[in-house]
Amino acid sequence: MSQAAALVDHLRRRGQTIAIAESCTGGLVAAALTEIPGASAVFGYGLVTYSNEAKQRLLGVEEAVLRQHGAVSEATAQAMARGLLQRYGADLALAVTGIAGPEGGTAEKPVGLVYIAVGARSGIRVERCRFDGGRQAVRRRTVERALALAAALLEP
Repeated sequence: MSQAAALVDHLRRRGQTIAIAESCTGGLVAAALTEIPGASAVFGYGLVTYSNEAKQRLLGVEEAVLRQHGAVSEATAQAMARGLLQRYGADLALAVTGIAGPEGGTAEKPVGLVYIAVGARSGIRVERCRFDGGRQAVRRRTVERALALAAALLEP
């Protein structure tokens, strides 16, 4: 069973829902979940918040957070997940932001740097990841890790 199928099944058995906010993956996490039959029972919202403006308008990420920490940061990923929980009423929130490349990286924030936030009402966990490879590899590995983290949060 794929990670996406396992996550959908786990959420369905618990009667819970998930909302997703994606930046660098551009909707790939949502696509992975919606490939699974029955995902509509658990998947309510999938937002591609690629720009800072979208992060602010759709998720309530404060301009000060973006200005101080940048779009690719633990603080922004956490704010994205918090916005999902507060605005869209999901039981589980999953947010990703990063630099897929091939451009856009710096010495401080290199290509392949990704922050994944997974949260529920009880709290939000953010993981800093660094993936090697080209743009597609970074995006694919981000999706895989995000789904794994979401599934791990649901484990008893």
